[in-house]
Amino acid sequence: MNSHRQLRYFCFLSLFSSVFLLSSCREEVVVYAVEQEPCGEPKQNGIAGFYLLNEGNMGSNKSTIDYYDYTTGIYNRNIYSAHNPTVTKELGDVGNDLRVYGNRLYAVVNVSNKVEVMDARTLRRIGQVDIPNCRNICFNGAYAYVTSYAGPVVINPDYEQKGYVARFDTATLQIQDRCIVGFQPDGIEVADGKKLYVANSGGYMVPNYENTLSVIDLATFTEIKRIPVAVNLQYTKLDQYGQLWVNNRGNYYDIPSKLYCIDTHTDQLLDSINMAVSNFTIVGDSLYFYGSEWSYILMEEKVSYGIVDVHSRQLLTDRFITDGTESRIEKPYGIAVNAKTYEILLTDAKDYVTPGMLYCFSPSGTCLWSVRTGDIPAHFAFLVR
Repeated sequence: MNSHRQLRYFCFLSLFSSVFLLSSCREEVVVYAVEQEPCGEPKQNGIAGFYLLNEGNMGSNKSTIDYYDYTTGIYNRNIYSAHNPTVTKELGDVGNDLRVYGNRLYAVVNVSNKVEVMDARTLRRIGQVDIPNCRNICFNGAYAYVTSYAGPVVINPDYEQKGYVARFDTATLQIQDRCIVGFQPDGIEVADGKKLYVANSGGYMVPNYENTLSVIDLATFTEIKRIPVAVNLQYTKLDQYGQLWVNNRGNYYDIPSKLYCIDTHTDQLLDSINMAVSNFTIVGDSLYFYGSEWSYILMEEKVSYGIVDVHSRQLLTDRFITDGTESRIEKPYGIAVNAKTYEILLTDAKDYVTPGMLYCFSPSGTCLWSVRTGDIPAHFAFLVR
């Protein structure tokens, strides 16, 4: 959850439900029950399924993981605790990113200050890497790279603690090095195995947002330059042409959210798309996004669901939902696309304190199925067969 929404909903704590007790001679361990629900038709498409990380409202310690099995068409809710019944506090507080790399699944758990490492097939816990106020993760070779705000969760225009990127060994889970970047770094991406791009947001420093991408040389693990882009940067994604796409949140007043394209070979800003972009994903030549932009001037929110052609850098449509389902979505939050079927997955966070929804759309934009999720469904990771 972004910093503004985290603070806005900090005061809401949710009650535990659907639990059972495992007794031992020392103590009772509370474990959430896994819930299963059929949705969609079973498919053999080269992808076994996908994990969905539910952020959980800040302060509630309710981050959970769901799993959709393509081979059975079964959606499994809250599976982490069932596979790890002895883990104290379960997954933790505010899940912020989720990736499969090799045979492991990595969950970045922001307020719990850790990266949780699990077996990608069984979800059994392997260990954790302690990183304060961690945000997003990417990989290159034997290493994982994680952005960290470094300091506490607090809004302060004079925030003094710069963020950093932590590098840890994926075999030993030991932190090897740190590289200081800008304030409140979020999105992170590797290009050509040589450079690391980090989106500095300055999200805690309202109204003094950051506006640059940090470029880190991986060989020396040092910041070599800053690329001015726009205030309050958020996510980064690389396309197949070596173009880095990054969105900014704007300042919620007179600077709007947009989408920007940077050439990673020259580090020059190539283009921008004049659309609000809150989250996005890239499959092939298509960049799928939703834009949910709040204006404190107009006191209203505008939402769009679009596709950009990354090769031509042109907006193809701002309405990839074609059957009217968008009227049922309260707060679009997470997005992913199945690279085999091109089905679009979109989540709805609802009111941020109760279970959300996941919608699956056909490539033509009609809703194929929907299912209830955990609280604030946000981040996807596909599991290849």
